[in-house]
Amino acid sequence: MRTLVSIAIIAAILTSCQKESFTTDPQDKLEFSTDTLRFDTVFTQVGSATRYFKIYNRHSKSIRISSLKLEKGDQSRFNLNVDGISGDSFTDLEIAPNDSMYVFAEVTINPNDQSSPFILDENLVFETNGNTQQVVLEAWGQNAVYLPSRFGAGGVAGYNCGGGEWVWDDPRPYVIYGILVIDSCTVRMPAGTRVYVHGGLGKIKTDTAVYRYSDGYVAFRGMGKLIIEGTSDNPVIIESDRLESEFDEDPGQWTGIWLQESTRGHQVQHCIIRNSIIGIRVDSASDLTLKNTQIYNTAGPGLIGIHADITAENCLFYSNAGYCIQLEYGGNYNFTYCTATSYGVDGDALRMGNALCLDPVCEQYALFPLKARFRNCIFYGSRADQISLFDRVNDPAQFDYQFSNCIVRVRDLLKENAYPDFMEHCQPCINADNKDTIFVDPDKRIFRPDTLHSIANRYAAPVPGINTDLEGKLRDGTMPDAGCFENEF
Repeated sequence: MRTLVSIAIIAAILTSCQKESFTTDPQDKLEFSTDTLRFDTVFTQVGSATRYFKIYNRHSKSIRISSLKLEKGDQSRFNLNVDGISGDSFTDLEIAPNDSMYVFAEVTINPNDQSSPFILDENLVFETNGNTQQVVLEAWGQNAVYLPSRFGAGGVAGYNCGGGEWVWDDPRPYVIYGILVIDSCTVRMPAGTRVYVHGGLGKIKTDTAVYRYSDGYVAFRGMGKLIIEGTSDNPVIIESDRLESEFDEDPGQWTGIWLQESTRGHQVQHCIIRNSIIGIRVDSASDLTLKNTQIYNTAGPGLIGIHADITAENCLFYSNAGYCIQLEYGGNYNFTYCTATSYGVDGDALRMGNALCLDPVCEQYALFPLKARFRNCIFYGSRADQISLFDRVNDPAQFDYQFSNCIVRVRDLLKENAYPDFMEHCQPCINADNKDTIFVDPDKRIFRPDTLHSIANRYAAPVPGINTDLEGKLRDGTMPDAGCFENEF
């Protein structure tokens, strides 16, 4: 009997000394109680909130988390407590088989801190068995009107006013968080309205695939209409919700404004649109009147017209990685006192075409006539050609364009195999090159005419009804300046 007891004791001792078995199989991953930890409190004063989630080991062996860390490290606005220990990064965390671990996260918010992002989001990154997994931490850093809601990322929300108006006159800024589709509703933005858009990638999961799309935009369809009523002293500003200085000049942070097919009556005045993928897209049979507006820092075109009607006055386009202005598949266009500049990017200041190609070599195409007029405008930049044309049928009736009192930059466009008669459509015009002085300082994005030497000075012709420039400065009554800015002499 003593022998059996001794054997049992020795076996127990040996078992307790056995090394714990850990899985190293890359197929063995962590599971989480949520993929997004939301702090859904909207603070009205300085305060903090704590939320938690659980990490699960669903496997038959222990698992070791080699690294768990906040993506922004000590710059994060979140604080962690994992297994009773506080910090922003952890290593070699162990979870027994079929067991779990709590992660507590805290955020402190001052909702009146205007340097704080509207939406605080950050990845909590896990590295296990060579795998990287993430849980998103998400909180709201400022008081704002969130549209469609504070949980709208990756979603689509429709608004219908039954033909009425929706006035965005709340003193708080508006934050678009997802996709807004406006139908049978006029959205009116008074002077001083601030709109911030939370961009990024959305995704739709199906049984067979995951589809990803650009999130964060406003679309108008049906009877939807956009009216923006900024002033020179108090413009309407539409931009990314990332307010940190390092994002100030980053393009492509949100998608843009989309005026869909056959929507009518859109009017935008004294507005700044920046840091998007596109500025404004105007689809077939839609119209837009654009005045005293700036569109810049876009990852694609600033303004797109597709078989559309667009009138633009005193507008400035720059730092558009596609084209500043892109007019496709014909349409009717009038641009007066506009400046489109393309420095350091591949796109031209202006592109125009009258056909929609239906195959890669454009043997099959849809045609719609183009009629475009440009008065007192500047199309200039660092490349030798700032205007590109595409006339599929070589028929003046289908490709009718005229420039007058404009400054352009073209070189290869004038070659025999391109559009050698371009300057016949550009009278009077100056075909400038890199020896000509136009702007004060393009490197600093100061696109006013150089006071003494600019070839834009006094080159324009007066246009009845347009007596001021982009900033509200009175234009010379007999010899105004070309472009959106009037000089001071």
